[in-house]
Amino acid sequence: MTDKDEKIKAAAKRALKEAAERKAETPAKPRPTELGGRDGPEPTRFGDWERKGITSDF
Repeated sequence: MTDKDEKIKAAAKRALKEAAERKAETPAKPRPTELGGRDGPEPTRFGDWERKGITSDF
């Protein structure tokens, strides 16, 4: 390996360590609940919308 490869690996390890530290110190925000939303799987995730038996595909 070259000296450049070693520098890149060291920088990558340092970046991963810094990212893990930032993630550990910042608590995850709870997602807000949707008011009046639909039950079941998220339609945008599955690509179809269905309402009262009628499916529309965007």
